[in-house]
Amino acid sequence: MANFLRIRRGRIGPSDVGLPTGPGARRTPGLRREELAALAGVSVDYYVRIEQGRETAPSDAVLSALARVLRLTADEHAHLLGLADQVAGRTPRRRPADPRPASPGLRLLLESVRPSPAYVLDDVNDVLAANPEGLALMPGLGDWPAAQRNTIRYTFLHATARTLFADWGRVARNSVAHLHTAELTAPERTAALVDELSSASGEFAALWRRHEVWVKRAGETAFRHPSLGPITLTNEVLTPAGDGQRILIYQAPPGTAEHDALVLLAMTTESTRTP
Repeated sequence: MANFLRIRRGRIGPSDVGLPTGPGARRTPGLRREELAALAGVSVDYYVRIEQGRETAPSDAVLSALARVLRLTADEHAHLLGLADQVAGRTPRRRPADPRPASPGLRLLLESVRPSPAYVLDDVNDVLAANPEGLALMPGLGDWPAAQRNTIRYTFLHATARTLFADWGRVARNSVAHLHTAELTAPERTAALVDELSSASGEFAALWRRHEVWVKRAGETAFRHPSLGPITLTNEVLTPAGDGQRILIYQAPPGTAEHDALVLLAMTTESTRTP
């Protein structure tokens, strides 16, 4: 929590909150501690103790005031509250997720949405299951052992990813921001993945230090697929209640060129499966 607050304080300038900037440049970027404390309505000493990790039980009201001044998004605010629970040793607001295989029902759902590429992911984006189109949409993912398949690992470590994603930088940034949410629900597995990717990718390490937090929801992703060419798909995220697993589906409206491309992708996967 202390590190998160320090990073976010450094990103808010005086002008962002209506304070005069004064003459000359500041030695360090962002708000001063006393400025943040005053705007949040707490004493400087109390805020310093929070940021230094010496105050382990700030109230939700104080944290919400800090979130307001720091311009945190709803996802980032929830993340801050979760970090506070962790520091205080309280029961987390989200139940920690134990790794478990995808349920038969979710596997059946992957088949039912074909030819839309679909995946069952856990908190850290391990691929628990995928339909054939899902593996074909990300070339090379299926070549990895099942235990190694992870969409964030793929984004940063697989050579194909940089050309596959038309806006690789946005995909990479969003992936890391989403992984921060798993610090609360799967801390040990998150730490292991972060250590691995930080050692292998300086870009991942730099993005991780930004401590942006973002929960992946519906949107669009543009691909430059080696077989399909340029294709933009919408993505939907379905979250079954309480088990830490979610379903990611890429899709396109019937009758569009993108949907025709997915049908072609399905035909390709069937031809490779047929003896």
